[in-house]
Amino acid sequence: MQVVLREVHDSDLPVFYRQLNDPEALRMAAFTPPDPADHGAFEAHWKKIRTSSVVLRTILADGDVVGNAAVYGEPGEREVTYWVDRAYWGRGIATAALRALLAEVPERPLYARAAADNTGSLRVLEKCGFRATARARGYANARGREIDEVVLLLEA
Repeated sequence: MQVVLREVHDSDLPVFYRQLNDPEALRMAAFTPPDPADHGAFEAHWKKIRTSSVVLRTILADGDVVGNAAVYGEPGEREVTYWVDRAYWGRGIATAALRALLAEVPERPLYARAAADNTGSLRVLEKCGFRATARARGYANARGREIDEVVLLLEA
């Protein structure tokens, strides 16, 4: 399967919105918008990040839009994030997409966070060179409570 990144197109947004509203994916991601079904908030968020300094990419697998990946935040504290459609989990797409994003954004350090029980995402991050440096607790909107999260670091 060929995985590539490209700029986000307007036509990607309905796909991202659908992906964001998958109940199983929401539970796994945990740290999500307060109301993923709020289409107005979704559009406002994407309008804001598309005009900011965020490095934002659409993930394509064999030409299909399967998710997105980004680097955001202040220099020295920047984080990576990604979302892959659940129908494509377990195929190496997130790992390939994150590796491509890391090649495009060479600055280090970069951070990442994942729910402590999101073993798939933690595995992707570790395969890409991130290492766990701390644990924290945070409110997970998708689970309606505080949960443990792992903070990871990718150094030079």
